[in-house]
Amino acid sequence: MKQTQNISKTIAVMSMSLDGFVADSNDGVSEVFDWYFAGDIEVEAGGADAMTFRLSHPSAEHYKNLVSELGAVLTGKRTFNVAQGWGGNHGWGPAFVLTHSVPKGWPKPNSNVHFVTGGLESAIEQAKAAANGKAVGIHGADTIQQCLNAGLLDELHIDITAVLLGSGVRLFEHLENTPYTLGDPIVTSGKGVTHLRYPVIKK
Repeated sequence: MKQTQNISKTIAVMSMSLDGFVADSNDGVSEVFDWYFAGDIEVEAGGADAMTFRLSHPSAEHYKNLVSELGAVLTGKRTFNVAQGWGGNHGWGPAFVLTHSVPKGWPKPNSNVHFVTGGLESAIEQAKAAANGKAVGIHGADTIQQCLNAGLLDELHIDITAVLLGSGVRLFEHLENTPYTLGDPIVTSGKGVTHLRYPVIKK
């Protein structure tokens, strides 16, 4: 089992404005997620929130391929709050929330949302075990920054949306040990979005 866990990749997955923000100054994310509703191909999001995306053809193929790789997700408390706990079940599989304390009323019965108070490495280890050899999707600006700073991120998967926010929550604001070198990107052009996937070259 340990061998299977060790090959599990960590993939940062975020939508970002062209000027580098993943949310506006009020924590709003609608502008960076507009591309999820810019096409005519219906894709079910899964999870407790029965949302149907309407993607352009390139984005639909891109999204389906990504989700098929993921077996679990790791995120932070801020993202958990903004998403209102994903209704108790995340569509990408078991969700692990990195936090200092478990929110009141959680964990909930029959939920796939778990809370980790033992630090980043413990959270990644638990998420990889739950992913069962598949990749772990890392979500949330702060959690992605922590993973980069700790050398625990394998890939950056960034959806660059056709908007300039000007202010808000930056994806790459608190990086240490820079510069980070990335490999050649895989680029997919969708409607209102450019999907970029970079391998992170470990130092």
